[in-house]
Amino acid sequence: MQEMKPIVHVMGISGGKDSSALAVYVRRRLPEIHAQMHYYFCDTGEELPETYEYLDSLEVLLGKPISRLNPDKPFSHYLKMHGNLLPSPRQRWCTSQLKIKPFEKWLEREFGDAPILSYVAIRADENRDGYMSHRENVRAVYPFKEAGVDKEGVFRILEEEGVGLPKYYEWRTRSGCYFCFFQRKVEWANLKDRHPELYEEAKRIESGLTNLKTGEPKNYSWSQGEWLSDLEKPERVKVIREMHEKAMEDERRRRKPSRLIEMFEDVLGDEDDTEPCAICHL
Repeated sequence: MQEMKPIVHVMGISGGKDSSALAVYVRRRLPEIHAQMHYYFCDTGEELPETYEYLDSLEVLLGKPISRLNPDKPFSHYLKMHGNLLPSPRQRWCTSQLKIKPFEKWLEREFGDAPILSYVAIRADENRDGYMSHRENVRAVYPFKEAGVDKEGVFRILEEEGVGLPKYYEWRTRSGCYFCFFQRKVEWANLKDRHPELYEEAKRIESGLTNLKTGEPKNYSWSQGEWLSDLEKPERVKVIREMHEKAMEDERRRRKPSRLIEMFEDVLGDEDDTEPCAICHL
């Protein structure tokens, strides 16, 4: 009779509030599972400094390492492999190449065909499932859904545990690469202010795109319909910030949210008609 392999517990941490809250929730509420948990972070190599800082602080709190899963090749390699086509809401090759592929390879390398429970930080107030591995030995579980933890519950967990929020929430609503195409206009302007060197790098990538067969420039941009070299112009930034402030003021009048980040998320969420990549933004 073949001996049953022990169940492996894994949890991805993106550097965002939900997955961070789930990690400290498991540590406090499910200590037996926490002791067996393998925490991981899909590190594209293109993340914000604030994300790395937050992960370091989480490791201290959890008392366990967070494995960094890196792609086998850098972003520039896959950009060229995809014909200098920037990733976009409709062409999310960055997620598949820089995050999902390293994650699946890690599962195979470290755990083989052992039964795996993958803990996903989808909240009770969200109607989605997140990334689902196609491996037959992997099953997703949703502790927050099962326990009825919603967005307010996530904030409460982080506050009670003394974790707080990543510093990027002061100017951005999501974790993910510094050049993430899900950024709204004001977040690009904020990137320019907070990390001008990263803005310049994103601009350099954008301006250097050419057709690999003809050498002709390609008309693609990170921020849909607008070049970063145009978005950064003072008169354009002024308009972007004025529009954002008006939307924030309208939101204040509408429902008076208790936290600035909630208002920020709601305002920018109203502008966003696409669903972010769950493995990046949980």
